[in-house]
Amino acid sequence: MKPRIHPDSRLVVFRDRAADAAFLTRSTAGSSRTVEWEDGNTYPVIDVEVSSASHPFYTGRSRVVDSAGRVERFERRYGRTAAARG
Repeated sequence: MKPRIHPDSRLVVFRDRAADAAFLTRSTAGSSRTVEWEDGNTYPVIDVEVSSASHPFYTGRSRVVDSAGRVERFERRYGRTAAARG
């Protein structure tokens, strides 16, 4: 690696609000907020919406996506009818 061209990586806590889980890992991302970790040290914390603790693929809890309902809602909203599709 070339010197002085890569960002500094440091330990950061990623906190998944949906699953109430936190992960300590290395990252180049920073944050002004901090949290005290289990080891007694203070680390920057980044809140995320989805992680492996809450994503349906990893948890096995799948969601049913109603694509037909979405299409019908779009057609109602923008005025496209079944006759026009033809």
